Amino acid sequence: MKVYFIGAGPGAPDLITVRGARILERVTTVLYAGSLVPREVLCHCRADAEMIDTACLDLDQQEACYRRAQAAGVDVARLHSGDPAIYGATAEQMRRLEKLGIDYEVVPGVSSFTAAAASLGSELTKPSVSQTVILTRVSGRASAVPERERLAELARAGATLCVFLSGPHLKRIVGELSPHYPPDTPVALVYRASWPDERSHRSTLGRVLREIRLRDWRLTTLLLVGGALSRQPALESRLYAPDYPHIFRSARKRANHAQRRAGDASAPNDAAGRRVSSGRSPRRAAGPLRSATANSPALLASGATAPEKSATGRRKRKVTDD
Repeated sequence: MKVYFIGAGPGAPDLITVRGARILERVTTVLYAGSLVPREVLCHCRADAEMIDTACLDLDQQEACYRRAQAAGVDVARLHSGDPAIYGATAEQMRRLEKLGIDYEVVPGVSSFTAAAASLGSELTKPSVSQTVILTRVSGRASAVPERERLAELARAGATLCVFLSGPHLKRIVGELSPHYPPDTPVALVYRASWPDERSHRSTLGRVLREIRLRDWRLTTLLLVGGALSRQPALESRLYAPDYPHIFRSARKRANHAQRRAGDASAPNDAAGRRVSSGRSPRRAAGPLRSATANSPALLASGATAPEKSATGRRKRKVTDD
């Protein structure tokens, strides 16, 4: 018997991973957070599977479901929205499973922050703008954020911020970020990324509160903040630059080689009829005297005699005319 903690993805049924969908196709018991996982994702489950909505269950009641499955010897799929590793509340379930001697496995999923970036058509990291993405939230009723992770502290880096469940706290969040980000810093609100009723709003930190009605963004809203969201042209990454080599590509080296070959093809001949490449010294062609040994047929046929040594011991070459 095994429990699979599966990332259901941000909401769209086709954004669950292939591995997660295949597990749902075979298990007979499925626990899912109905407040965050749309029922459309359950289309991957087998028709006779027992579906249990955990939105109305506390941790003890969920443990009872695991105990019952253990007694029956059946696997369980535990569906969590997005990726289980991010605000998934899985650690406390895992501790209880370990006490019960129940094995478990985590299947990663697509997080809502990447789905939001995809919906916006934005990259969250850009050269010379931001190479850091901070995933965070503000303190709520369920759990408090450590003091050292207050927004004002995180904002000092000027990195791209993704603030989960930010809807009810937008005024507070903007107030805490304003001293650290310029008013023209791009921001975006994304409600229910990839759901059928998804909506988004682009603005700046200085204008956003004047442009929206707060009550329209209260639930499951993600706030993204940072210069990387700007639509203005930015410095291009060196990754695909023609003169940037790495272990998988030596594009510039090949380009230079091709240029040299093209240069050789158009280079003029020297007085002896040999082709001379620009930028390189011509190599001496191997004639009869260089390639043939003394008294060899090739040497004799050319009408040349073997080199003789002079009084100083240096070889001198004597050639007879025909």
